[in-house]
Amino acid sequence: MADLDAQVRESQAQVSEAQAKIAELTSKIETARSKIKGGEDAMLDIENASLEDVHAHTEVMNANIAELIMGLDDITAAFSKDFDEMRNKTGWESFVGMFSRAKSDSMRQERVREASIDDKLQDLISKSDVIVQLLQGQLTMLEEQKTKVEANLTETLDEREFTVGDLENLRTEIKGMDPKIIELENKIANETDAAARTKLETELADLNTQYNAMVQDEQVKLAKSQTLERYIEKGKTWVDSLQNQAATQMVLINKLQTDTKQRVVLYDALTKSLKTAQQQDVAHRINEIGVETDQEAQTAMAGIGAATNKKMADMLEAHEDHMVFARDVLEAKAKADERFARRFQEIIEKHDKNLYGA
Repeated sequence: MADLDAQVRESQAQVSEAQAKIAELTSKIETARSKIKGGEDAMLDIENASLEDVHAHTEVMNANIAELIMGLDDITAAFSKDFDEMRNKTGWESFVGMFSRAKSDSMRQERVREASIDDKLQDLISKSDVIVQLLQGQLTMLEEQKTKVEANLTETLDEREFTVGDLENLRTEIKGMDPKIIELENKIANETDAAARTKLETELADLNTQYNAMVQDEQVKLAKSQTLERYIEKGKTWVDSLQNQAATQMVLINKLQTDTKQRVVLYDALTKSLKTAQQQDVAHRINEIGVETDQEAQTAMAGIGAATNKKMADMLEAHEDHMVFARDVLEAKAKADERFARRFQEIIEKHDKNLYGA
């Protein structure tokens, strides 16, 4: 599992880098918001807050984690094969059995014991837990960033609504000045008295000054409205991106958690199968010896048999509950696998080709 350990470390580094990039992008959006509030030009900050770099990195990161998860599946499949091999005696154990059945059985029992089945399962589960914690940390960070950006967006949406309302009122006032200006211009054109004409021209000059100031203010408010609109567009895109990234993390977490439950069920079933194989060997030996036993031994065996039947009945009842649980786990795993496949189809195909190529 050395390669898997290296992959885990690589994924940890990638997640740290992704979190730094995500935090930086959110920070740029917040900086732009502060500049807009201060009336500064923030378009450069917004344009620099590009999603492409973050998306490219998170895609690589998630692809590597998906590969990791499939690597755990490969190891599980290999362990299942190891179990099947454990059930049967090796060539050497079978050869020894030709001379000593007891020695052959003890050799197999020793081999099974040294296989550290439980240790392998625990190692697999611990690796799954490390990846889940990694993904959970990323998910928490994404949700925190999303909350932060959404708060900024809410404030900006309110400000833009106010700015647009202000702009509309200003435009209405500007339109209302047009008839006044036209009226004054007509009066000046028809006025013959020099003093009266001068007074009207002064009024017109003041009105034009006021009009020009309002038109200039309209341009400022329009520019601010457009800046806020572009900021909101960037913010919404970033929120959507964070939401999508969070959804991907949830799919990966769900897949890993259901896989872990399925592995526990699988290993439990395989371990029971292994023990059953050993018990069957013992039963055959008892049967061979049984014909040579006396009545007293047969009576003792009958007592043991009754106790065994009672134990078997209890085990069957427990097994029924276990099978219901196992069925639930397998159904949950099928759903998790389907969601995983939808998001990582290309990675799965690449992984399978590499696997078969190997």
